[in-house]
Amino acid sequence: MIKGIYEFISEAQLKKYAELAVRAGVNLQKNQLLVIHSDIQNAAFARLIQTVAYEAGASNVFIDWTDEQSAKEFYLNAADSFIDHFPDWQAARFKEWDDAGAAYIHIISENLDVFKEVSTERINRFQKASRTKLRDYYAKIRSHEVRWCLLAVPYVVWATKVFPNLSIEEALQSLWKLILKGSRADGKNPIKDWESHNRAFESRKKILNESQFEALHFTNSRGTDLLVGLPKNHLYIGGGVIDKNGIPFFPNIPTEEIFTAPHKNKVNGKLVGTKPLIYGGSVIEEFYLIFKDGRITDYYAAKGQEVLQNLIETDEGSHYLGEIALVSNKSPLAHADTLFYNTLFDENTSCHIGIGNASPSNIQNGIDQSEEELKAAGLNTSLLLVNVTFGTQDMKVVGIKEGGTEVLLMKDGDFQF
Repeated sequence: MIKGIYEFISEAQLKKYAELAVRAGVNLQKNQLLVIHSDIQNAAFARLIQTVAYEAGASNVFIDWTDEQSAKEFYLNAADSFIDHFPDWQAARFKEWDDAGAAYIHIISENLDVFKEVSTERINRFQKASRTKLRDYYAKIRSHEVRWCLLAVPYVVWATKVFPNLSIEEALQSLWKLILKGSRADGKNPIKDWESHNRAFESRKKILNESQFEALHFTNSRGTDLLVGLPKNHLYIGGGVIDKNGIPFFPNIPTEEIFTAPHKNKVNGKLVGTKPLIYGGSVIEEFYLIFKDGRITDYYAAKGQEVLQNLIETDEGSHYLGEIALVSNKSPLAHADTLFYNTLFDENTSCHIGIGNASPSNIQNGIDQSEEELKAAGLNTSLLLVNVTFGTQDMKVVGIKEGGTEVLLMKDGDFQF
């Protein structure tokens, strides 16, 4: 049995979780290359996924190790010329993996204090350099040209942050329980549970896509009053998606969102964040954003103002939105009523927006359109996409049709259709 943080979960359940990532998450095919991105602290689970992937018929499984402590030393001490440079050989790896038809699994944990001594400006500069060099890779990810899956495992620092009043052992056990429950991975057959989960997505997406609302209006008692205009022929996606070869997969475990792309220039009003935003290892809290004609014209954060500024000023596109997501407050994650301090989990508890790049998949035939055509349709482009949670228990969402007809889509944070 794998020890440490894994002693709080049975070996059988842990393997089911790994199989969910491999067989449903990326839906690995026979003789396909799998690349696993993992910090060394998650080595045990990465190796288990490797074993499961070979059992599923992988041609090769390459583990791309990272190390947060080494990254911290790099950010603190590397020369400026290296902070602003992402090596060509690093970008070449991704191109070779993509050309080989690789699938990607990303294992994440949270260590919120690891970069607290590091200048957020240096982190932002390196992230900008890496995203610029990996632009083609991220374009394939966002357009679902390649299959990928993101999932999480606990870490001591993360568990004690979420459950500060529990012992380390109790905190780890509690976080494992919430991760598996929220990921719908705690049942006898998680893969079948996800197939059922996806059917609910398909039903709601069909209704929304047929409705073709001109705009969505979000209001709540926290101060959010946001009108989000939508492009013509927009598409809602969520749950399972399809890659360029027609193979279904689940990019996020967990996932509860149905999302589309706003029209870049048709977002107006105020959005008040309801959960901390984790960006570049830093925390942004008690913040709001003001939009006019799509652009973020003003913003404020009681904590992390500089981090928020660096995020928004990454490039011109990071002043606009690329995603608007509807999420019910009745999901297993929402019912947990827990602040996870992790975007993957917190964003799947309530409605959220995505600052930055829009997915071509959010417009009819978008995958086959040029950048100029997508821009003309109203889709935003940026080096990044960062999700911001703003849903509440009293969130109201109204769909506005051509001519002004209003349809109630969400009331008290839950779907009405």
